[in-house]
Amino acid sequence: MELIGDAMQSQESDAQICAEVQACLAEEARRYAQMPSIRIEGEAALRRLLPIAEKDCGQSGVVARFLLSLYNSDRFPFALRDFRRLDWDLFDDCMAVLTMDSLPQKGVHLYFENGSAIWEELAKNWGFTDHVETPWR
Repeated sequence: MELIGDAMQSQESDAQICAEVQACLAEEARRYAQMPSIRIEGEAALRRLLPIAEKDCGQSGVVARFLLSLYNSDRFPFALRDFRRLDWDLFDDCMAVLTMDSLPQKGVHLYFENGSAIWEELAKNWGFTDHVETPWR
C-alpha cells in the first residue's frame, strides 16, 4: 500500500512539474511573439533618451548613467534608486529600453553609427568613473 501511495504522490508531483514547465513555455512564447513591438518601442525610446543624456540638465545624468550601464555595467554601474529622480516619461522610456535589452538583439550602442565612440564620449563628458580597466581601450 505504501508503494502505491508513493507512486501516486510521484505522479501528482510529475504532473505539477509538467504544468509549471508548460506555463513557462507558454509565457516564453507570448514574450517572443511580442518582441517585434518591444524592439520598435525600445529603439524609439532609446533614440529619445540619447539626446537627453547628452544634455547637461537635471535628469540627463541619470539617463546617461542608465545608458552607460546597459553599454557596460561593470564599467558604469547604475543604482536603481536613481530612477526615482526621473519624470514618468523618461522612466517609461528607460523601461522600454530595458525591456528591449532583456533579450538583446544587439548592444544599445549599436543602434547608432559610431555608437561605441558616442557612449565613450558620453562617459567622458559626464566624468563618470570607469570602474574597470579594460584591455581593449
